[in-house]
Amino acid sequence: MDGPVSTYPFQRSVPSADTKESDAELLDAYSRAVIRVVESVGPAVVSVAVGKRVPGQRSEQMGAGSGVIVSPDGYILTNDHVVMGANSMVVRLADGTPLSSRVVGSDPATDLALLKTDAGNLPHAVLGDSSSLAVGQLAIAIGNPFGFSSTVSTGVLSALGRALRSRDGRLIENIIQHTAPLNPGNSGGPLVDSRGRVIGINTAIIVMAQGIGFSIPADTAAWVLPQLMAHGRVRRGYLGITGQARPIDRSMALFHRLSAESAVEVVSVDRSSPAGRAGVRVGDLIVGINGTDVKHVDDIHRFLAAWPIAETLELTIIRGRQRVVLKVMPTEAPCRK
Repeated sequence: MDGPVSTYPFQRSVPSADTKESDAELLDAYSRAVIRVVESVGPAVVSVAVGKRVPGQRSEQMGAGSGVIVSPDGYILTNDHVVMGANSMVVRLADGTPLSSRVVGSDPATDLALLKTDAGNLPHAVLGDSSSLAVGQLAIAIGNPFGFSSTVSTGVLSALGRALRSRDGRLIENIIQHTAPLNPGNSGGPLVDSRGRVIGINTAIIVMAQGIGFSIPADTAAWVLPQLMAHGRVRRGYLGITGQARPIDRSMALFHRLSAESAVEVVSVDRSSPAGRAGVRVGDLIVGINGTDVKHVDDIHRFLAAWPIAETLELTIIRGRQRVVLKVMPTEAPCRK
């Protein structure tokens, strides 16, 4: 025999003293980063308790959530579903100080709402740039789960670009998925990066899963915020149709030189709406809007969210074997609550 045969099927790697010291330094740096964020952003996080009267009952059903102050003059971002239908509301700072607050506006399509308190010189957080986020980076959630104020949980960004449906059926895009534990009451609280910038507003959890939370990105909040301040709602274009995605027949696609495999079939049309006045009919297939392919209803919603109200656009429609282009002038979408 050339030498002794090892009785171990594998080798164990024993950490050296240098490795242990390095790991301790990393943990210490991680702790310091979280502590700095909590100290800077924590005072700007509020608890939101709402009263919702239940029909046929005398008592009020209480709901609770979180919010984050985004300006020193008292504007507070939270979720629309936290304050929806509230008859009364109590907002408190992290130290328990109550703030008399009211709802300035809300946007069910993004599940965001804006509150305002008359108090001034308040601690506030800064909205960051969610377009530069990377999977794996540190995420810190601050909120009031189960009514326990100023609770902190940490995790990482586990996915970007997710999509969720809002209460009114619209698609909320570029949703942030993260592993910072969330519980009921975290809704409306901030998701923060290691520099103390708000990168998202926590909005949802998957009840049957562990460690999966979702946040509305800060870029979406930054777009919604000034509209809620100015109008109390987000102004979006409205055509007056309902539709559904439908596969395009291959022969039709070849005949009309269509690159997409699906289009939006018009299911109903309000005759007094912009689409109705422009001549859109039930059964029409919408294949394009201003030269851009339309594959799903979400494509139309996405376009109208960015298109100026009362500015004419072109719908490309397949009607039978004909290709028709109709000019439509959107109006402001009716408020849906």
